[in-house]
Amino acid sequence: MTVALKQTPLHGEHVALGAKIVPFAGWSMPVQYPTGILEEHRAVRTAAGLFDVSHMGEIEARGRDALALIQYVTTNDASRIEVGQAQYSVMCRPAGGAIDDCIVYRFADRWMIVVNASNRDKDRDWILSHARGRDVEVRDVSDDIALLALQGPAASALLARLTKTDLEAIRYYHFAEGAVDGVRAVISRTGYTGEDGFELYVGAGDAVALWRSLLDAGRSSGLIPVGLGARDSLRLEMGYALYGNDIDESRTPLEAGLGWVTRLDKGDFVGRDALVRQKEAGVRERLAGFVLRERGFPRHGYVVRWNGEAAGVVTSGLHAPSLEAGIGMAYIPAPAAKPGTLLEVMIRDRPCPAEVVQPPFYPHGSVRR
Repeated sequence: MTVALKQTPLHGEHVALGAKIVPFAGWSMPVQYPTGILEEHRAVRTAAGLFDVSHMGEIEARGRDALALIQYVTTNDASRIEVGQAQYSVMCRPAGGAIDDCIVYRFADRWMIVVNASNRDKDRDWILSHARGRDVEVRDVSDDIALLALQGPAASALLARLTKTDLEAIRYYHFAEGAVDGVRAVISRTGYTGEDGFELYVGAGDAVALWRSLLDAGRSSGLIPVGLGARDSLRLEMGYALYGNDIDESRTPLEAGLGWVTRLDKGDFVGRDALVRQKEAGVRERLAGFVLRERGFPRHGYVVRWNGEAAGVVTSGLHAPSLEAGIGMAYIPAPAAKPGTLLEVMIRDRPCPAEVVQPPFYPHGSVRR
């Protein structure tokens, strides 16, 4: 039986702009516009790009035990974040495998967990299963929210034309609530590109008006709409993991290089015991970044060799527009994951030399940390 693809509130806008629409995580999404992926990528690196990421899921938790619930189902320490702050984290199975990576937002009256579109139902049910017996209300509000991402070095100046909110006061991974061109929004200084920018959470019914206002206001600054193709090349240049490619339930956050968001000392949480054992025993494989030493396109699934033997496969790979080089990531034996290690990526049955590097591959982004 064919399942109909979901559409974001901005689907009609993408079609009107001539976007190429593709299935993605159960959604009908724009992969690129007539400008092309390369120009969209460059616009974000040099000016600004506007993304529709309304397919992402938002799950709210309210009540006396909301923090305790979030602490138990995520690996990072949510007790450390203040009202108006966001935190990157991971949710794990008891065996340590990553259910999803997510961003946790703390409001004065609630918490919000932003999850990947493909995992929305799974994540909601997982959180609800651990909410039983707690004084907490969990709601999936994804259908009520549209999410627009304005990214690039010109993003702040552009957005300032449409809001009275003090954008300079919003630090990296912090947010404020305010109006953008008359639309109520959560204005979050976060993103997935390595450039300065904001993610705007608005009511689904307000998405079209705000999308148009932003494009109109930014046209003179070089703002263009950007699809999933450039989103992937931008995030990979920064070494940001993509769920389903670089992390999944077969891998732990320690293997994925996310030990920095895995707070084993915060108290009990789902997967902690398994992660403690893995850390004590030593991680056998790690997600490593590599750069090709010759021209080539390292695609997902290509075999990676170390010392002449198959050692892993490419999880994400492409020809990076900002670097003019092939880059990628792969799980390889921990001893091989050290920067400077020489590898080979099998491209059309030909070994292409590569070198392990520490991401970000592109270190010149304007993101304000």
